[in-house]
Amino acid sequence: MTDGEIPEDHPRRASLVTRHRIEAGVEAGITSKQGLIAQGRGEAFDYLLGERTLPSAAAAERAAAARLLLADHPVISVNGNVAALVPDEVVALAEAVDADLEVNLFNRTEERMAAIATHLRDHGAATVKGLTGDGEIPGLDHARGTVDADGIGAADVVVVPLEDGDRAAALADMGKTEIVIDLNPGSRSPRTAAIPIVDNVVRAVPNVTSHARDLTDASPDERRGIVESFEPDAALDAAEAAIRSGEF
Repeated sequence: MTDGEIPEDHPRRASLVTRHRIEAGVEAGITSKQGLIAQGRGEAFDYLLGERTLPSAAAAERAAAARLLLADHPVISVNGNVAALVPDEVVALAEAVDADLEVNLFNRTEERMAAIATHLRDHGAATVKGLTGDGEIPGLDHARGTVDADGIGAADVVVVPLEDGDRAAALADMGKTEIVIDLNPGSRSPRTAAIPIVDNVVRAVPNVTSHARDLTDASPDERRGIVESFEPDAALDAAEAAIRSGEF
């Protein structure tokens, strides 16, 4: 089934479309089978959040856009699920904030790395990092600690959507400002982040891009004010409260 074959009026259309994209990603060698489990876990939290962008998430997305525009060397980390779900959107975000795209995988193989890089180029990316692998994140022995020295290794701000907690913690230990997109407000990844976005990646990435375009002509002081006024703990608390109460 393709996206176009799912009825527009189906009450679970958005969920079915994302499932299909993950399935297609597995078939294309972009997404790992473990990514199917991760997608299901995220979908459950999105259901509890009302499948919508909460006001707290919208504030985080605007803060993320402002921080990316203030960065000297921003990098967007892309794994298999991100490549399958939002390839056009991450390319657009990278262009809006002048960021690098870098492929980074838990289940890393040269074939998957090359397939994702090609997939991103097919969706308009001029340059994709991650294939050189000449840098390391200290404290991670697994292949997900392998990065490009002139990419994530040199970045001051890193967007890490759908990431595992220990890698997020290791990046923070390197002194990098992290923007994490994760639907579970209790996960280590968003609790490590300077700017946690508790939202579905299919909504969050285009939302950040929209805010970045809106802030293109904003002064550095205005952008800094947006970042400094954002409270990560309050955003996480608001998301958890929405899940527990069922009120959005």
